[in-house]
Amino acid sequence: MQLIGMLDSPYVRRTAIGMLLLGLRFDHRSLSVFRTFDEFSTINPVVKAPTLVCDDGTVLMDSTLILQYAQSLSPGRHLLPPSDPNLRRALRLTGLALSVCDKSVQAVYEQVTRPEDKQHGPWLERVAGQLQAALLALDEALRQAPLSTERDTIGLAGISIGVAWEFARQMTPELLPPAERLQTLMAYASEVEQLPEFRAAPHGDGVVQAVAA
Repeated sequence: MQLIGMLDSPYVRRTAIGMLLLGLRFDHRSLSVFRTFDEFSTINPVVKAPTLVCDDGTVLMDSTLILQYAQSLSPGRHLLPPSDPNLRRALRLTGLALSVCDKSVQAVYEQVTRPEDKQHGPWLERVAGQLQAALLALDEALRQAPLSTERDTIGLAGISIGVAWEFARQMTPELLPPAERLQTLMAYASEVEQLPEFRAAPHGDGVVQAVAA
């Protein structure tokens, strides 16, 4: 299998970390949807990151769908609880984390891809408010009930939270709530970033490294 996309995308990074935690072997090609658009388009004409090229050549896209397929290849390790109430909570936290990713990415696109005089202030303000609401909700949820930070038991929610915070912290620091309101979230994310699978796929323009068993 080949995972296509750059690790500066939270969607590519959560996919890579999830696949590593599932014990799957894959090659990673760090292609940009901007700088290497033409090369990317030869693999997936939609040019959507992440893209997964399966062993039979089937091309999958969207991090959630790729991870659903990846889970089917690793029946002994589950990234989501099998039933309620744990499943419901994991899905809620994953949704909040993905909202952090979505709103951070929207803010980056608004600020980076548009000339300053074309940026829409009210839209950016709305996105920032949604981003802050999702972060505060995650912090509150983690205060109420901690999540695992162990590599054998961390799930999709924990992966998504760690990746989402790292992306928002690096890419949209000016839009975040005050640090004192996110202490639980920050501590959790800092801890999971030390896991071998997170360290093997760091935020940035590198490639996924092998993880020791």
